[in-house]
Amino acid sequence: MTGSAKTTWALGSYPRMAERLAGAAHEAVELAGVGPGDRVLDVACGTGNGALLAMAHGATAVGVDVEPRLLDVARARAAALGDAAATTLTWIEGDGAALPVADGAFDVVLSLFGVMYVPDQDAAARELARTCAPGARVVLAAWEPGSFMPAMGAALAPYLPPPPPGSSPPSRWGDEQALERLLGDAGLRVERTSSATIALDFSSRMEAVGFLVATAGHVLAERERLTSEGRWSALLAGLGGLVAERDRGADAAEGGVSLPLDYLLAFARPA
Repeated sequence: MTGSAKTTWALGSYPRMAERLAGAAHEAVELAGVGPGDRVLDVACGTGNGALLAMAHGATAVGVDVEPRLLDVARARAAALGDAAATTLTWIEGDGAALPVADGAFDVVLSLFGVMYVPDQDAAARELARTCAPGARVVLAAWEPGSFMPAMGAALAPYLPPPPPGSSPPSRWGDEQALERLLGDAGLRVERTSSATIALDFSSRMEAVGFLVATAGHVLAERERLTSEGRWSALLAGLGGLVAERDRGADAAEGGVSLPLDYLLAFARPA
């Protein structure tokens, strides 16, 4: 990756996690009804799952993310698709609370486990609305409260720096009623929601813990400090306990592990 890192999202192997989450992009693009001629915005696009799939459906797409190294991955993925991607995909470095795109420029606005991490959630919601053309479709995927990813955050919280003062949990976007209020205040109306699940499958609990740590840059950023404090092993043990608690593997005797990641899929339009 050629860009310089700006955030902890660039640490470790987050693109490996993004690969596992690709199924949610298929659900979101189908729900949005993306088709030829649509102008699509993928907010906090990461490695580009949403934008790339929108292009495959005949749309032109813009992916915006605050982390340049993830955009490097998205560009490389697009380049592998050939010349067509160069004319239909654009990647822009930018903050989800102040998107560097024009007002009303998009027929479809997507965010797949991305905008939920913008610290100023109210500003992020307003930006989603601002970019919508009349009648635009907005589709968001976010972790449901109490599901594995928020539970992982809670298990790791004692070892990591606190969130910014006054910030709300990312899973606010995965709570149907909270999302309706958040988007409603920004001028968007939630028309329907559904719950869905992605399964992370591993051969063992050790492999699961290793993957979860390796793909979490904000955790890796604290490894040296926690090791010097003698707490890194406790973090790993706590995460292992959560994996054991949430494991839904069909054949525990063989050591197989399956972690269900439950998320809310929401469809909204300008009010």
